[in-house]
Amino acid sequence: MSMGLGLGLGLGQQRPATRAFKQENGGPELLLQTSVTLHSSTVSEGTIIRHLHQPWIEIAEHLKRDPKFLFEFSKHPTRFEEFLAACYDRAGFDEVILTPRSGDRGRDVIATKRGQFSLRVLDQAKAFSEGNLVRHDDIRAMLHVIQHDRAASKGYVTTTSDFAPEILATDGEFAGYMPTRLELRNGKAIAEWIEALASSAKDQ
Repeated sequence: MSMGLGLGLGLGQQRPATRAFKQENGGPELLLQTSVTLHSSTVSEGTIIRHLHQPWIEIAEHLKRDPKFLFEFSKHPTRFEEFLAACYDRAGFDEVILTPRSGDRGRDVIATKRGQFSLRVLDQAKAFSEGNLVRHDDIRAMLHVIQHDRAASKGYVTTTSDFAPEILATDGEFAGYMPTRLELRNGKAIAEWIEALASSAKDQ
């Protein structure tokens, strides 16, 4: 899973200037061909990543201009997993692991915060096209993953699209797990999270 495509960046190298990046990566297709993460080290569960500021910002800004841009990830599901991992790194998690394409055991991203309020989050990414909804079996699969990972604090299912309506019912099958053990993040929620992450960087 190459993390430096199109940028020629390595650890310690300077990021490209915004103008140059926009000239080379202005269209949606090219934006999604550009990696937003780089490898830090390999561990038993996958690869520890760090996000690349400039390409992440470019995607966030494009998404703000065109919310439907998120559906473009359905053509590049691996890129969505990388972008999701980059969001956790940007959110300040101490360690973010991107799991391998095969043998991920139902976890695409593992994000950990250490300290007094330690947290280990498992996230399953669903890069779906518009109208393609996450179904009950997908949520059941994530609950199975959480229950068999003793260190997990909670699980997320994050989709570019949305969830079947009955999944979110307050008296439904999954209500007892939410939000402390399970959270479901649809396209609107992830767009709001990305905008908040981008805005917090501007305030620093």
